[in-house]
Amino acid sequence: MEAGAVAERPRVPERLLRRDEERQREAEKKRQEKEEKDVKEEKTDYFIASFGQERAAIEEALSGEGGVELLEEVARRIQGLQKLLNDCVMFLTSHDTRQAQEQIARLQSALDARRQQIQPKMKFTFKSRKKEAAAAAIVQPAASGPGREILAQAVTQCGFQGLSSQVLSMGAQEIRQKDIQLSQLRDCTITLTGSPATLHLRDLNGCRVLCGPVSTSIFVDNCHNCLFAFSCQQLRTHTTRDSRFYLHVTSRAIIEDCTGLLFAPFTWSYPEIMADYELSGLDRNRNNWEHVDDFNWLAMDVKSPNWGVIPEEERVTQWN
Repeated sequence: MEAGAVAERPRVPERLLRRDEERQREAEKKRQEKEEKDVKEEKTDYFIASFGQERAAIEEALSGEGGVELLEEVARRIQGLQKLLNDCVMFLTSHDTRQAQEQIARLQSALDARRQQIQPKMKFTFKSRKKEAAAAAIVQPAASGPGREILAQAVTQCGFQGLSSQVLSMGAQEIRQKDIQLSQLRDCTITLTGSPATLHLRDLNGCRVLCGPVSTSIFVDNCHNCLFAFSCQQLRTHTTRDSRFYLHVTSRAIIEDCTGLLFAPFTWSYPEIMADYELSGLDRNRNNWEHVDDFNWLAMDVKSPNWGVIPEEERVTQWN
């Protein structure tokens, strides 16, 4: 080799370069997955610790002495606990979410029991006894008679099943932070004024469902030709067609195996709805009603044909 000549480096085969690039991409992907997992675990640990500490404080307050002011403070803290769950539900497992919601429901029941203890006792009369007996009765829906209104009272499993052409309603005390189930209903109008923990709708046809703020999730399955109006943290809709949703949802709605769904912002109201929003912990200023993820439509640059927006001139404005 002549003086000053530079030795030429051997060329690396292209296949080896591609293999090295693939290894680097795989290593980067694993690194990102590990970071995401660590962040999720860190958030979950924070939630469990914060939730458990606040729950214990509320239980201690309920076990002590106090009057109306104490109960108001406990009610505010339970609402804060519900808001904490709503804010963290996106990274919690379904098991953790269910356990937390059950604990909140138990705290709410304990609070209601304390309220009953400190309320002034009513004077004994035969009239009041009759009222108490009537309130404790379980109402059995009539099988016939369209337009007949049925009030649910003291039912073990909250909701309605297997009815046709009925006007159905439940109030705040019946559904307060409970799981509500509506199934196998046809041509019914259902009004739920209160704040459920979750709402399950299955096998509804030609129904109209109006519901107050739901603390966590609403599940809709196999419903056809229905109109829904509700608020929630999460909406999941499966095998449903030709239905309209007036929606307030703080996360993105999810649909799967659905066709002919139309969405508009939630506009239904009733006198106690603000108190129910407080109880639910939902953020009224965050509404993703027009952001819908279709699990059957993966094209990112083309909108799913399975859902759309209700034109403003066709939206319901008078609900009564």
